[in-house]
Amino acid sequence: MKKNMGTLDKGIRLAIAFVIVILDINNVVTGTLGDILLIVAVLLVITTFLGFCPLYLPFGWNTNKQKEE
Repeated sequence: MKKNMGTLDKGIRLAIAFVIVILDINNVVTGTLGDILLIVAVLLVITTFLGFCPLYLPFGWNTNKQKEE
């Protein structure tokens, strides 16, 4: 699994996940929408720590500027 996410991409994903969790904690989003957004937040955090986004593969995107050896 080749890393395809850069530092800025990871930061944006963590920020979005953080906002979703805060909105859920404060009951701004509730019910099914809240549950779906929490699942999205978890997926964003997982892909951030893996450094790999499977949705980038079909498009050939790569925001990782570091070269792997």
